[in-house]
Amino acid sequence: MKILWTDGSASPNPGPGGFAVIEVIDGTGKPVVLGCEKETTNIRMEGMAMIAAIKYAGEEGCEIHADSEFWINVLTKWAPGWKVNGWKKKVGEIKNLDLVKELYELYCRYSVKLVWEKGHDGVEFNEMADKWANRARKGEKV
Repeated sequence: MKILWTDGSASPNPGPGGFAVIEVIDGTGKPVVLGCEKETTNIRMEGMAMIAAIKYAGEEGCEIHADSEFWINVLTKWAPGWKVNGWKKKVGEIKNLDLVKELYELYCRYSVKLVWEKGHDGVEFNEMADKWANRARKGEKV
């Protein structure tokens, strides 16, 4: 099972955005997937980072460490009910529904363990994912 750390960034928010997936092997982290969009939000970039992480891991499965409590809640609490209800909430629209559907499908298809990490708290690989998401936002590639 791959150990992956994800993060997303947009500055300003909304504005140019980037995301990063960091793989940790033997205590060393390195960026393995970076992506960017010209006009986006932090939330979209966080979701795209998780999608990229699951696709990167594929059949091997992964443990994703992320500081996005929102996306972890989407996958573990809200999306199952939204799917049963035809991708509808009781009130209002589901924002970023395209990402919600894709991410939830991947989450259900592959072996994925989600670990929430407090962001910007000095945790080495969380800080590395943040740094690379910002570099990706500026167009840097792996």
